[in-house]
Amino acid sequence: MHRMTAFLLGLLALIGFSEPALALLPDGYALSFQPAATPVAERIQEFHSLLFIIITGIVIFVMGLLLYVMLRFNAKANPVPSQTTHNTLLEVVWTAVPVIILIIIAIPSFKLLYYQDRAVDPEMTLKVTGYQWYWGYEYPDYEGVSFLANMIPDEDIDEAKFQNRTLSTDNVVVLPTDTTILVQVTAADVLHSFAMPAFGIKTDAVPGRLNQTWINITKPGTYYGQCSELCGQNHAFMPIEIKAVPKDEFEAWINGPAQEL
Repeated sequence: MHRMTAFLLGLLALIGFSEPALALLPDGYALSFQPAATPVAERIQEFHSLLFIIITGIVIFVMGLLLYVMLRFNAKANPVPSQTTHNTLLEVVWTAVPVIILIIIAIPSFKLLYYQDRAVDPEMTLKVTGYQWYWGYEYPDYEGVSFLANMIPDEDIDEAKFQNRTLSTDNVVVLPTDTTILVQVTAADVLHSFAMPAFGIKTDAVPGRLNQTWINITKPGTYYGQCSELCGQNHAFMPIEIKAVPKDEFEAWINGPAQEL
């Protein structure tokens, strides 16, 4: 009894206290997505919730059907098996119902695909270039603002500055909140992938091509991502660190510290 109580309390603590950690950092044993920080991420999570409900219903139905068949039609309960060869109504139902389910899934899926693909009236642009094994950033709307961002080595991590092992970078990308930002992604050497879970984006960085996505960060804070395309021996050491700040703070940064990077 005491062990069960301890287990339940531990589980509740895990669920209750993992949420704040997820706000900025990926967290072990998490039960869901990182909290959404953009409209795209919010819609992705809403679509996931819809899929979860549909999948759960299908699993419960199939398991119940299997249990019923095992009990109702086993050799002991049904010594003389039915000689039925087909059932037209049943065949129509098990064809039509999956089609309806797929349509229910497809409609919001295509809406989400088109929504996350189109940046409507972007207010600024961030160009991202992947290298082995670091990132380069440019602000085309602000002349002369560009820099490289490398992972901070373990021996240089300063916890007093809230730096995190394998996630913090020597130069941090600063972006304004409540601003539609066009993100252009490319690579200088091999394939990379620019992924930010809290933003709901994962865009391939391909040499010679310029892919694009968009974000509108709704919550100030520091967010982390990583390269999500195997790109060589140090693939795991290509973190992305983005600090979202109010527009006035961004303007102060872009016209001040950013000019010295």
